[in-house]
Amino acid sequence: MASESTGTSTNDAPTGAGGPTGAGSPTGAGGQTGAGAAPGTGGTPGTGGAPSGRAAAKAARREQLLTVAKALFARHGFHGVRLEDLANGAGISTPAVYRHFQSKEAVLEELLVRISEYLHSGGREVITGAAAPASAAEVLVRLIDFHIDFAMSEPELIRIQDRDFAALPEQSRRTIRRLQRAYVSDWARVVEDVHPDWGPEGATIRVHAVFGMMNSTPHLARGLSPENVSRQLRTAARAALELGR
Repeated sequence: MASESTGTSTNDAPTGAGGPTGAGSPTGAGGQTGAGAAPGTGGTPGTGGAPSGRAAAKAARREQLLTVAKALFARHGFHGVRLEDLANGAGISTPAVYRHFQSKEAVLEELLVRISEYLHSGGREVITGAAAPASAAEVLVRLIDFHIDFAMSEPELIRIQDRDFAALPEQSRRTIRRLQRAYVSDWARVVEDVHPDWGPEGATIRVHAVFGMMNSTPHLARGLSPENVSRQLRTAARAALELGR
């Protein structure tokens, strides 16, 4: 993820500013819409019940390591953080980290793959899970709200993906690209339903432009009122997609 202003073509999964999780602009273990909001891994094997005390403690420690990693990777970059730093941040020994992750790369994979899975499944839920029939324009407004909530809550993960995507193993990069392409396609289909005259290509271009704006602005507008940033982003995204207020 080269720089905060880097984009990619519509034929390759966008991981720059114009992509679903690109930066200027994610993903995190502890954020509202990041990995911490993704499905957990606890539970008693084979029972479907609540996790045992030991399993719950292990799951909590794993999430703590992800939260620490998110902050450190965003601040120092993936290559500037040692496994020992993650251990110190979580208050455990370095060997204890291996009870949860095989390597520092595995931590990065967990953060970035999980957020892409979250966006993909969450976007699908917005599109298909409306309690009552909704127009395409109404669905598009909900998608905008969904993505802005993500971008506002996960600037650290967006920064990590933008800068450290290349540090992922190839298989994980492919997985993220596939999920991001699907997310873009889902948005573009809704946009085309609202504006049939734009066609698939025009709809996809607009989606990439809106992603770039939504992902970059929370990072660039640090220090400003989050409420105002969110409100202005919603107004600008609707204008870019030619939706009424």
